[in-house]
Amino acid sequence: MIETYVQNIKSALGDFTPEVLIILGSGLSVLADKIEGKIIIPYTKIGFPKITIAGHKGELIAGKLGGKNVLCMNGRYHLYEGHSPALIKDMMSSYQRLGIKEIIATNAAGSLRPEMTPGSLMMITDHINFSGQNPLTGVNNDKEGPRFPNMSDAYDKELQQKMRQTASELQIKLFEGTYFFVVGPNFETKAEIKAFRTLGADAVGMSTVPEVISAVYFGMKVVGISVITNQSADIQTHTLSHEETLFEARQAAVDLQGLILKFLEK
Repeated sequence: MIETYVQNIKSALGDFTPEVLIILGSGLSVLADKIEGKIIIPYTKIGFPKITIAGHKGELIAGKLGGKNVLCMNGRYHLYEGHSPALIKDMMSSYQRLGIKEIIATNAAGSLRPEMTPGSLMMITDHINFSGQNPLTGVNNDKEGPRFPNMSDAYDKELQQKMRQTASELQIKLFEGTYFFVVGPNFETKAEIKAFRTLGADAVGMSTVPEVISAVYFGMKVVGISVITNQSADIQTHTLSHEETLFEARQAAVDLQGLILKFLEK
């Protein structure tokens, strides 16, 4: 399937060669509107499965953003939809073969810290994979990547520093922390939240980690940003909902948009 993905994308891109992949999380598609000279490729035309989650359009957008040739995933796949982690690995392999060297991964996440309120941005400095699943499970192709890839610096240090400087120049408050990955799709119990916090989590979400593991495996550099859309159930009093996630993501997308545009221009 990887070769099919690559050929279908190349056919749509023509002589356009992408450098940076941007993965947009729930409710964050406003950034895609800023891409110039758009080439829009529906996922189904590539051979990817149909997207089933609200807030994810299911299209790959190519064009110029911040002076860079970008590919933008306007919608992503989640394990709770029933997809195999291997799907995400195959997608990342396809992007690497297309010329992608850097990835900006965004997501919507819940905060486990009282001071990190909805609308905040958190740069991911590390993650905890609590899903029990891994996209690298199975027979390894040593020509693609190592059997046991090192994840101690999964989020590139140089890109992190560049993101810090960019946020500082724009006077955007950028929190930093560890992203805790669960399969979902349910929101967490209060006991689970307590356990996650004890384990060192700052924010919790249901995506991104399979993409990051795969990207590192294929030798791509990653920087990650979580848009905080809600606080954990032991902090806020009202009932959590996906609708709130989408609303808060759209509100925070203004800061995220400015941050990523400036980051790409550097």
